Amino acid sequence: MYRFIKEMTDIYTHKPLPPYTEKRTPLSDSAEANIIYLQSAFQNSADLTVRRLKPEGMTAAVISIDNMIDKQVLAEGVLMPIFSYKFCGTPEHCFNEIKTNVIYTADCSEADTYEQLEANIMSGFAVIIIDGFDKALAVGIQGYSSRSVSEPDSDVVQRGSKEGFVESVRVNMTLIRRRLKNPGLKFETITIGEISRTEVALCYLADMVSPEILQKLKKRLKKVNLKTLLASGYLLPFLEERKDFSFFSGIGISERPDTICGKLSEGRIAVLVDGVPSALIVPYLFCEYFQTLDDYSNRAYFATFTRFLKYCAFFISILLPGLFVALGTYDPEIFPTMLLNKIAGSIAATPLSLTAETILILFVYEIMREAGLRMPQPLGYAVSIVGGLVVGDTAVNAGLIGAPTLMVVAVTAISSYVIPDLYAPSCILRFVFTLAGGLFGIWGIAAVLSIILINLCGKTSFGIPYTSPVSPFSAYAFRDVILRAGWKILSKKTEKVQELPGADIKGETTDNE
Repeated sequence: MYRFIKEMTDIYTHKPLPPYTEKRTPLSDSAEANIIYLQSAFQNSADLTVRRLKPEGMTAAVISIDNMIDKQVLAEGVLMPIFSYKFCGTPEHCFNEIKTNVIYTADCSEADTYEQLEANIMSGFAVIIIDGFDKALAVGIQGYSSRSVSEPDSDVVQRGSKEGFVESVRVNMTLIRRRLKNPGLKFETITIGEISRTEVALCYLADMVSPEILQKLKKRLKKVNLKTLLASGYLLPFLEERKDFSFFSGIGISERPDTICGKLSEGRIAVLVDGVPSALIVPYLFCEYFQTLDDYSNRAYFATFTRFLKYCAFFISILLPGLFVALGTYDPEIFPTMLLNKIAGSIAATPLSLTAETILILFVYEIMREAGLRMPQPLGYAVSIVGGLVVGDTAVNAGLIGAPTLMVVAVTAISSYVIPDLYAPSCILRFVFTLAGGLFGIWGIAAVLSIILINLCGKTSFGIPYTSPVSPFSAYAFRDVILRAGWKILSKKTEKVQELPGADIKGETTDNE
């Protein structure tokens, strides 16, 4: 028992992780030695291709990964120009000739360590090594197959672009660059993951971003000590504030390049992860969960109405089952007489209490939702039909559950999908409020709601208050929170103020590292 407690303490005790430091092994001036090292590093993998070249006046080699490059571009843009050129002079002179006069591809960079060579080769570059010189030339001729740009499935808009992010980080950077034709748009790439060596790109507008937030983000990314980075969710615990015990995240996620461009123009920073068709947004505020691109494409009065619906749907999704259980158990006189008779009759005809019945239906609904989500699509339809027939009709007729309780859970489930990004916290909170309402009545719901509000008001995202611009209040930014003003008002700017709702973030962040 002592060992178990000690192990659990060691696991959950916060200890700062040592930052990942990349090794730097310089290249050899012998081409054959470099080839042997790379073949050993790749364990003589079958897809590692080494082409030894002996054009006039030079000995070289081209190393690449098969099916990661465009073979036609390799033949016509790299090999043929090298063989048709007459080299003379030292190996360094030949290297510079290839770089400046022979190869005309735009993506061309130097590498002087084995780690850079390995990263470039695995990213679809063809590496040119010259015998007698300790540097290599990486030529970008990527040709691996990738998914075409299409509309994202989980972030659909009625009016707006139908383009969404794809798995290639370079394509995602192009999608952003095409929409923000601004020289201040800057990309910085870093490598994270000791094994995966995943490329991560920071995207921001240099004249809009807060230097303090940017520096803090880089500092946190440098502390990421992961062996593999296969999804953007891996980074969330490292980017959140320390000792953050909130259900809500201060890091936003979007699959749409136009949404990211809008955030960048407000001074935010986007984090693109290679292999992930979405981008992280930092900092991110609570009110932004209720904003979509359609809000800015429709008229202001309709956008205000839909935003009001979203706030109502969120509170319904977390509070309705708890309020129903609390009132039905402790304060039934609040219900109208006709409704009270129906609820009392259903409770008397079912074997479970109102609290247990509501929790059971919520739990069964989550099982059906997860089954329909993970199953193949044809089977998902079957699960929906069977679940609707069994739970919706047979269980009520058999007297296992009550019709009013089922109706409450159905309305709650529908409301939770109005804001898909908040489904995870809504799912947990509705169980919490249901238990609080069943055990302590309306006072239990009020206590839990107060704790959540205090937690939200005390939460920050990279030093910015999470509940801005409601708390602290900012009239300038409040024009786009619950009410959505027209574009003539939104386009007005009093000063050069950062567009983060509720705060001028220049110089106002605090380091909570």
